[in-house]
Amino acid sequence: MNTIVEMTGIEKRFPGVHALKNVQFDLREGEVHALMGENGAGKSTLMKILSGIYKRDGGALRINGDPADPNSPREAQDLGIGIIHQELSLMNDLTAAQNIFIGREPRRSFGRLDEAALNQGAADIFATMNLNLDPRAIVGSLTIAKQQMIEIAKALSYRSKVLVMDEPTAALNEAEIAELFVIIRQLKAEGVGIIYISHKMDELKRIADRVTIMRDGEYVGTFEAADTPISTVISLMVGREVTEKPLHVPDTSGAEVALEVTGLTRGRDIQDVSFSVKKGEILGFAGLMGAGRTEVARAIFGADPRDSGEIRVHGHLCHIKTPSDAVAAGIGYLSEDRKHFGVAVGMDVRANIAMASLRRFTSRIGVLQERMMREVSVKYINRLGIRTPSDQQEVRLLSGGNQQKVVIAKWLLRDCDILFFDEPTRGIDVGAKSEIYKLLEDLAQQGRAIIVISSELPEVMRLSHRIAVMCEGRLTGILPGGATTTQEEIMQLATQRHAVMAPTGAVQ
Repeated sequence: MNTIVEMTGIEKRFPGVHALKNVQFDLREGEVHALMGENGAGKSTLMKILSGIYKRDGGALRINGDPADPNSPREAQDLGIGIIHQELSLMNDLTAAQNIFIGREPRRSFGRLDEAALNQGAADIFATMNLNLDPRAIVGSLTIAKQQMIEIAKALSYRSKVLVMDEPTAALNEAEIAELFVIIRQLKAEGVGIIYISHKMDELKRIADRVTIMRDGEYVGTFEAADTPISTVISLMVGREVTEKPLHVPDTSGAEVALEVTGLTRGRDIQDVSFSVKKGEILGFAGLMGAGRTEVARAIFGADPRDSGEIRVHGHLCHIKTPSDAVAAGIGYLSEDRKHFGVAVGMDVRANIAMASLRRFTSRIGVLQERMMREVSVKYINRLGIRTPSDQQEVRLLSGGNQQKVVIAKWLLRDCDILFFDEPTRGIDVGAKSEIYKLLEDLAQQGRAIIVISSELPEVMRLSHRIAVMCEGRLTGILPGGATTTQEEIMQLATQRHAVMAPTGAVQ
């Protein structure tokens, strides 16, 4: 196979940071080459150099054997390089076709938009992808999986021969992942080279041909995916062997019920959901995308209004109508979208940790006591092992795992004893995952009630003392955690839909 991309001796420095040190990477025609490493390993920096976002400080880049030096994403696109970022960059109010050709729309005489040509161009690209999608569909009405396909189509519209996919399955369920993999295999067959960045270890064996591993800004090695055990990949990524102790399920029979929810209802999203969680317990929520797990958390936290239902905290009825009411009751919520609802990325670590507890640091005359804020933030940085040069480092410069720890510190400082973790390890590497797992278990052992929502069944099973399973807004069952429950049992409850009445009256 021909080599499309060849990067050798790549160097990149930022003020005070040697981000890339003599890194090498190559991509062949018609292959999926996985790029693996912990957050902060340099993967994104390397891809930003390839896609023209950053200028390299040293080394060489060749595209199809010719020296290349893209100075912008547009120049990289002209070289046949397309990048699909983890955060989709589509415009929800426009159609699929309009998103694909935005800024390059076909025109008729006098500059009028040729809508028929626009839609036909999108349809032609969808056909090459074997994708059944209406070019006139409004993007905001489509599933995340379909939006992901539009991002791929947009990259292909530039006749890209190189596609960089950054965490493409982070927000997809198993059925949607299978659909995406069909598209990837189709692109491979057409000679497109795909650079695949993911923290999901199981995907290596399913989709990758080769894997390159980076650690601390340096090249570790390139291996055939089929011949390399996952345990080897993990140890090379983190520089140590990652082992996890078996889940210890505590005896909470005599423990106090921290949170009790009865008859929670909100339209069709949540239908008569009831459950409880005790102090010292981790309750996992499992289910397919759209099952209503996040909606339950948001309704309890007061982020969304509920139609009916009662919430009791430590036995007392709570009238929670806003997040402020929930926080006052000792409930914290770590959103699945931490960059929008968890941290203020433009602010420093100190401010983020203190954000939910500002009254504690405000004097009687309304002046913030910076010294006290610094002492407390440093305490939580040390306690949670947050890797940051100082408490004044901007949160946007931290890895995903450390950003998540900053959010946890914020709620611990607020002294919340009931904590909802929605997709706690999304976009986090395997080493940081292990640290987050241990942290959640430590919090439970301290007597806090933990509710974990996760789309990854192994994660739910690994963390939970009990597992609540939802389907289409209903709680379909609660299973024991640990090794006593199988994925098949969870999936059976996760697909337990309402009985549908046929026209004849028979139940289907």
